[in-house]
Amino acid sequence: MANGLVRGSARPVRGAPALLHAVTSLGRASTYLRWVYLLLGAALVLAFILVDSALVAVAQDLQLPKVAIGIVIAVIAAGPPIALGVLPAVREVEGIAVESLLGVRFDERPLGPARTWPQRRRTASWFCLHLVAGGAVGVLSTIVFGVGAIWLAVPFRSPGTRDIVPGWTYEITGGWGDLWLPAAAVGGIVGLFLLSAAVGALLAHLAPRVLGPTAAERIELLERRTATLAERNRLARELHDSVGHALSLVTIQAAAARRVLATDPEFAETALAAMETSARSALAELDHVLGLLRDDRRPGSQTTPQSTLGDLDRLVDATRAGGITVDVRRDGDLERLPAAVSREAYRIVQEGLTNAIRHAGHRAGELTIDLSIRLDGSGLRLELTNPVSGTSDHAGGGRGLAGIRERVAVLQGTVAAGLDGPLWRLAVTLPVAVTTKG
Repeated sequence: MANGLVRGSARPVRGAPALLHAVTSLGRASTYLRWVYLLLGAALVLAFILVDSALVAVAQDLQLPKVAIGIVIAVIAAGPPIALGVLPAVREVEGIAVESLLGVRFDERPLGPARTWPQRRRTASWFCLHLVAGGAVGVLSTIVFGVGAIWLAVPFRSPGTRDIVPGWTYEITGGWGDLWLPAAAVGGIVGLFLLSAAVGALLAHLAPRVLGPTAAERIELLERRTATLAERNRLARELHDSVGHALSLVTIQAAAARRVLATDPEFAETALAAMETSARSALAELDHVLGLLRDDRRPGSQTTPQSTLGDLDRLVDATRAGGITVDVRRDGDLERLPAAVSREAYRIVQEGLTNAIRHAGHRAGELTIDLSIRLDGSGLRLELTNPVSGTSDHAGGGRGLAGIRERVAVLQGTVAAGLDGPLWRLAVTLPVAVTTKG
């Protein structure tokens, strides 16, 4: 018996959350926003009915057989909604309405126009579903509010026989027995909003599946986003390596010029000229990268050519202009390198020089950097070494070293960086297939 009491008392408890949820939904703005979304569908249905009624009247005047008239009426009723639904802009408009009124969030934001026929077919299906659901709720709203207004006014009307529904008369007594009519009107309005909330919730559940991207479209969207992020990372590396290197050189050259301005004006003038050259180069690189970020390249326009190992002498000379000693050793025919590898190798060397300058700090004028570039059957080998003091002993790299690792990873090479006794050593190996001249 005890178990029976427990089971019996549990039944109303299980139904309580659903009833509580239904009651509390009347206080949420989403309930009424979903009702408004359905009324928009009802308004569209009314517009189609006005247009279709004129077309049906014309079809009936043609004195066609009944079967033909039925087919024409069906085409007139279904044709305009479907024709409107396949328009590309309808997906965008419906997406805005669904997001703002149904509270749906799509993977693709904002939801753009339908670009493919599968998207157009799904949009037309959703548009027709919106019309059907909206039309039904619109008719029900008209009945509930129209009849409800009459029933709510019953307590304020004089006793007698009155029409409370077209074709239905009721004897108003003016007593408590008439209060069921206002109560029924309130219940009908509450039921209308609860039904609208349920229908709206169902549409909100279906919207991402019908209007939103399919699985294939999500993969394509993800691939586009991944490609965009990869391109942004690449441009960030370009900006960091080129402009960062130029600014480091300008800093070192300015410091060197200031130190010897009074004692060695000729060297100071050379350093100032190198600063000007470095700044111009940085501005050119910055303009190139910003142009790529803006994506404002037009057909026929030319982009700034990217530096390769063929421009290594210019890079080394600019570094030496700041009083830094750079010893370069080359082995192999570097002109046989593929252009992509040569460009990445140039950036790696550039960043290696920048890191050496930054770590040297105020002692950059006494810095000696050894640079070795070797091309043989095992690939391209780059090695930079420079002495470090106790204050510039860095066990790890920053963005520059991370950028080098990313470049090397793309080319499936190897990179090693760290202390080797009193030296900081950066060693990179890039597997390449050299091109043949001629």
